Amino acid sequence: MKLWIKIALATVMVFAVVGIGIGIYLFNLEAADLRKAKPDFIISAADLQQAFENNEVSASAKFVNRIIEVSGNIESISIGEENALNLTLQTGSDLSSVICTIPDAASTVNLSTGNPITVRGECSGYLMDVLLNNCVIIK
Repeated sequence: MKLWIKIALATVMVFAVVGIGIGIYLFNLEAADLRKAKPDFIISAADLQQAFENNEVSASAKFVNRIIEVSGNIESISIGEENALNLTLQTGSDLSSVICTIPDAASTVNLSTGNPITVRGECSGYLMDVLLNNCVIIK
């Protein structure tokens, strides 16, 4: 076998092994614990919703894919996909609100509408409502 074929095969094998290693690492990577994570922004639900309503483009650039700690009163509580809990926070707007998805619904047994709450989560954007995912209750 020619030398350049051996070098090409060795290079492909190295890339394959590195690629498989990276894939296994990313597959087993756990989500960050937001209870311990430092929030990028601390804001009220009304101010967060107002920022997106006033200028969605700049608010998206500022808040999307960032960890945000939001405070507000609970407007409604519902069960979403995969038994995740969806908390809707009041914003003062009849048309939109802040929806916080909490994957661990078992930790939320003492919640009721109208009560104040502080939630930390990752902002995923604005679709008539501001969406926060992987939320944890802070207060």
